[in-house]
Amino acid sequence: MSSSAPRLSDAELLARMQSFHWWHSIALRPGLTTFGGKTELILAQEEQALLAPFNLVGRSVIDVGAWNGFFSFAAKRRGAARVLATDSYIWNHPVWRGREAFELARGELGLDIEALMVDPPDITEALGQFDVVMFLGVFYHLYDPIDVMTRLRSITRQMLLVETHSDLTGDARPGMVFYPGAILNQDATNWWGPNPAAMLHLFLQLGFTRIFYRDHPTLGRTRGIYAAFTPEVEDDLVLRFDEHWQDLDVPGAIEGLLSP
Repeated sequence: MSSSAPRLSDAELLARMQSFHWWHSIALRPGLTTFGGKTELILAQEEQALLAPFNLVGRSVIDVGAWNGFFSFAAKRRGAARVLATDSYIWNHPVWRGREAFELARGELGLDIEALMVDPPDITEALGQFDVVMFLGVFYHLYDPIDVMTRLRSITRQMLLVETHSDLTGDARPGMVFYPGAILNQDATNWWGPNPAAMLHLFLQLGFTRIFYRDHPTLGRTRGIYAAFTPEVEDDLVLRFDEHWQDLDVPGAIEGLLSP
């Protein structure tokens, strides 16, 4: 991505960085990393868990709920041919000013990444098809996540990658906990906590044919990571699932995940 804007000095870049509220800690230059709520170490562990098993080289990726863009940038660095970062709530937020922060990072890193302001409930097939759809840390913030998951299925060519808050992990029955008000982490945008059984059957209902699961690398079973594949998935998309990943759509898999 090229830009005709003059390059900021280190002092100017630091001042711009300090004017935003960041969630992602992104190294923009040596010695200049954004002041994110998530540390570089945590994000490195999440990137390894979420993206390392998959071959993104030459593939198209959409990051739904990109926030500051860390995972959009990571996908591009891992060889994705096309990356589209989307957001709405954070990018329009008067305090977080997420779009401005994203643009600062994108411009400084010089990565060829597209951006589109779109709310997940407004996603339709008109957006096009993507080999990989990333939906990280968004599911539980939606009042109607099942509608949005249906929409995401319509734009998923090969894999939908979901990371979400979890609840009812000791129950083999599909279920979700509803959080009214701000009872989950004092955040009124937190609505739902699904368990792995609920996510498995939701993916199957949407026409995905293989579903894999792993616990979050630092938060454990309180957050789940799911990789759901369409019947059209290419054999070389998966590089290697390590011991942390489990095939959910086999007999006994859900029972084996039950918390003591």
